[in-house]
Amino acid sequence: MTGTAEVYRSFGEVSARGTSPVYEDWAVGLSGDAEVLGLVDTLPRARRQPNLVFACARLLGVPVEPWSLVRGWFVAHWDLVAREALTRTTQTNEAGRCATLLPVLASIEGPVALLEVGASAGLCLYPDRYSYRYVDGADGLRGTEGTEGAEGTDGAGGTDGIDEVRVDPVDGPSAVELTCRVDDLARVPRRLPDVVWRAGIDLNPLDITDPDDAAWLDVLVWPEHADRRARLAAAATVVAAEPPLLVAGDLLDALPGLAARAPAGATLVVQHSAVLTYVDLAVRERFAALVRDLGAVWLSNEGVGVLPQVAATLPPGTDVGGRFVVAQDGEAVALAEQHGRGFAWLR
Repeated sequence: MTGTAEVYRSFGEVSARGTSPVYEDWAVGLSGDAEVLGLVDTLPRARRQPNLVFACARLLGVPVEPWSLVRGWFVAHWDLVAREALTRTTQTNEAGRCATLLPVLASIEGPVALLEVGASAGLCLYPDRYSYRYVDGADGLRGTEGTEGAEGTDGAGGTDGIDEVRVDPVDGPSAVELTCRVDDLARVPRRLPDVVWRAGIDLNPLDITDPDDAAWLDVLVWPEHADRRARLAAAATVVAAEPPLLVAGDLLDALPGLAARAPAGATLVVQHSAVLTYVDLAVRERFAALVRDLGAVWLSNEGVGVLPQVAATLPPGTDVGGRFVVAQDGEAVALAEQHGRGFAWLR
């Protein structure tokens, strides 16, 4: 197989399996289709990503049907798909990831200055404005991607008979409720962080109030994930009411200057989720060194192969599967379902 074929097959068989039957079918089907692979290979390497290509096709109206039925659509509309792929980037802004960042973020004492790299429209900069519902049982982190109804509890497990913990903002329940399975309810935070400043960096920050930007974020949500789509709309309302400070720029160039704008007396936290995979390893290493030089708390949520120094801290024999590794200051502390639906401590 070509490199592109391997990328698509891996996406289908690892990332999408058990969470998006449509994308699994499309990716695996495309990986074995020499003609369509040839079309994808006309794009620059950074623009061949399955998430990007599939989202561009959906923006243009591809039917959400089996690969055997949409393959012809991709061939017939490839020029339009390629044009979109050359001008857009994958900027999935999944507010649900706040649920798997919160157990670490809430442990930080005092006021927090939250700075996100790869912030997109800034939806993950509001962990203190969302409500959280943590339910017992993270063993099945894979295969919980259907609807919110699949994540209910039945009274089994838990801590001292408790099978659910809810955490709300200080002013009451939010319109955004994030449900997450956890392996240890006793370690679930009972409070939200005191975020006194929030800012983000992105090569192309999105404006959640702009219809085109909002439509792009919507098609980046995988086809079957109706709950994520509804959550995106609810989180958009929260962010639109108090837009964050978003700076356009490269993560290495923009980070020092933006970090310097954080208020004195607040703990600077630099966070990112599913971002560093889109830059090469040398840039990732320079970024890690830069965050350390800033003296910030570094909170990362990336695939296991993205940060080798983090992967080296995983307990021997850890089965990561398709999950992200949550790390604080370069040390792996938990595994997280990639869209925030499950969290399991490593230590």
